[in-house]
Amino acid sequence: MNKKKIVVSTGAGVSAESGISTFRDAGGLWEQYPVMDVASAEGFARNPDLVHRFYNARRRQLLEAKPNAAHILLAELENDFDVEIITQNVDNLHERAGSSKVLHLHGELMKVRSMKNENRIYELSADNLDTDIHTRDIHGDPVRPHIVFFGEAVPNIEPAIMLAQQSDVFVVIGTSLNVYPAASLLHYVKPGTPIYYIDPNPALVTVPNLTVITKPATEGVKELVDILREG
Repeated sequence: MNKKKIVVSTGAGVSAESGISTFRDAGGLWEQYPVMDVASAEGFARNPDLVHRFYNARRRQLLEAKPNAAHILLAELENDFDVEIITQNVDNLHERAGSSKVLHLHGELMKVRSMKNENRIYELSADNLDTDIHTRDIHGDPVRPHIVFFGEAVPNIEPAIMLAQQSDVFVVIGTSLNVYPAASLLHYVKPGTPIYYIDPNPALVTVPNLTVITKPATEGVKELVDILREG
């Protein structure tokens, strides 16, 4: 018997309770640098050293963070359902919680890639976190964070759309639904598909079959799990 397919789209709110701060928390600044200086293609071209330092700091922050109850409950759902995670987050907390199928829309913090061949991607380790403008890969190429900067295309959006279309249940957690193209995914679900939206401050959304759970991710996912298992 095939398991029901649950596709979950997660944003910053699912990691906030693990202590992963967002630009919104800091007023859009990092050490007084505007977000576009440290997380855009133009910013990287203008000052790559600053951008490397920014992502080094974010990796160190990530090492201190642990998956929270929302991450863990989503991973445990795999015992009963076919669960696919689509995340806007660049952290690895879903994977560390045990989720086996995670699609990263905006890249992965613990990876870098060659600036000459984008298919050469390298995983960083806890004892090898930092990169700078002098870092080279095994081919001698300079590297950059494996992150989708503001102003760059989102290469995984097509696979994400396909997952949304295949879902039997679609869930959105911890996002303002202001970041595109990720925010458009709920519009690709099949007619009649139940949609759940978990956020303490949900955006106004008008789609059919929508249930809004106005709670933080940890509390909201617990309620969602109860609903799914009763169903």
